[in-house]
Order: sequence, then C-alpha cells, then structure tokens
Amino acid sequence: MSRTPPSLPARLWADRAIYIFLLPTLLLVGAFTVYPIIASIGYSFQNWNGFATTGTYIGFDNYRELWQDRLFWNAFGNTMVFLLIAVPLRVGAALLIAIVLNARFPGVRLFRTGIFLPVVTTAAIVGVVMRYILDPTGGPVNIALMQTGAIEAPINFLGNAGLALYSAVGIWVWKWLGITVIYWLAALQTIPTDLYEAAELDGANAWQKFTGVTFPMLIPFTIIITLITLIEATNVFDLILTLTGGGPFYGTEVIDIFVYRNAFINTVPRLGYASAAAILFGLIVSLATVLQVLAIRRFRRSAAEAT
Repeated sequence: MSRTPPSLPARLWADRAIYIFLLPTLLLVGAFTVYPIIASIGYSFQNWNGFATTGTYIGFDNYRELWQDRLFWNAFGNTMVFLLIAVPLRVGAALLIAIVLNARFPGVRLFRTGIFLPVVTTAAIVGVVMRYILDPTGGPVNIALMQTGAIEAPINFLGNAGLALYSAVGIWVWKWLGITVIYWLAALQTIPTDLYEAAELDGANAWQKFTGVTFPMLIPFTIIITLITLIEATNVFDLILTLTGGGPFYGTEVIDIFVYRNAFINTVPRLGYASAAAILFGLIVSLATVLQVLAIRRFRRSAAEAT
C-alpha cells in the first residue's frame, strides 16, 4: 500500500528549523544583493542625479547613450584586457606554485604563509603602498633596476598610459595569488597517491606524471577555480581607485571606475546612467559565462563520447 506524500506546507513545517537558520542569510542577501540589483535595473531607465526624490523615466535612452559612449567602451575594453591577462596568469602561476608547495621540503609552511600574506592585506592599502614602491622618482623598484643596470632611465609604471593597466594586472595577481594557491593545494591533495606510485612503476618521469595524472585529475577543479577567479577579477574597484584612479588618460579605467565616476564624481551625478552601465556590463558578463558553461559541457560530452 503506497503512502501519500506529505503536502508542501507539511514539509515546510517539518523542516522549519532549517529555514529559521537560513532566514538571517536570506534577509542579508536580499537586502544587500537582490534589492540593489532590482533597484539598479529601475534606475537604469531613469534620468536621476541622486539629489531629487525620484528620477524621470526615459526608457532606453541611457542604454542608447552608452552604446555611443567612447569612454564606456574604453572601460569595457580595459576590463576585458584585465580579465584575459590576469585570470590565466593568476590561475597558471598559482598552479605551478601549488605543485611546488605540495611537495615536502624544509620551510614549506613558511613559503605557504609568505605567499598567502598579501591576501589578508586590504586592496586599498596595497594600492596606496604600490604607488610609492613604483614611483619613478624615488621608488625602490626603479632604484633597484637602475642600480643593477637593468634600465637606464626610471620607468613610470603607473603614469604611462600604455603600461599602467599591465602594472595593475601584475599587482592584482600578486595580491590574490595566495588564495588561488590554497585552492590548488586543496585540489592536489585529493589526487590518490596510488596513481603516482603506479606511474612511477611504469617509469613515468615528472612531466609525464603531471600530464598523465595530475592535470587530468585537476580538470574539474580548473573549471571551478577559473570561474571563481574570473568573478573576482571583475571586482577591482578598490585597487584601481587607490592605485591610479582610472588614469592616466582613462588608461586603467575599468567598468567599476566608470560606474563610480558617473555616479559620484561627475559635477552632476548620473545615477541612472551609471546604473545602466553596470546592468549592461553584468548582462554581457552573464552571457559570456553561460556560453562558457555550454562550451565546457559540450567539450566534456565530446570527450566522454570519444573515450
């Protein structure tokens, strides 16, 4: 005799303890994540300077203006360049360091701590300190390079429009490298040692063990770590603002800074226009993420069928 499944209200009441514990998190996420997103969508259809009680509904005019705004596309391009260089560099460098630190040798814990230390430092503080360290007139980096004969004249790492963005990429990668190393170390420790022992019995060298054992076992983690790093790379507001402020000549102005400048720095703030920029960029990134996930699924399905 089959039993009638309990109704939805009965199941909710039975699991009430779970929902009570989840309630604070749901309220905070709703207040600080969901509501701002919904409000920004509404503001993006308004001409609102933030001083008036409400804005004027203008439909898609903000989006039309963005489409023709050269500075928006400059910020979009800078953001894409930042993502395309910083994400692979951070993920790849962290993997190499994690493989080294996964071995047992004297002082490994000290090295792990040293790699992780920049992560616990505030990004805004890192930006301010790096301005002095990379200063062309008296920064220790330029002094060291000139004293060793590596360069003949000081390099303006943050004041050169063609170099500042790449300098910011390097600083961001260094700042957050430690957390990615921790991800990789956790992933490496899930690989059974039996596989390495079997590879050694077959006469595999270090490179063959990496390509035949380590890398295939890390592919699922690679996807997750890359997605996490990609999301983190879209949030560089504090570092860029304190490092260059988006300059020189908008050379490091990413979308975060573009939104901030239009919303709060301009003589007449344009909260509606800034909201439209944030929403448009979010839609483009979401679309790219969906395409990436679909491509990964197709690749994994093809690989499974091939085997």
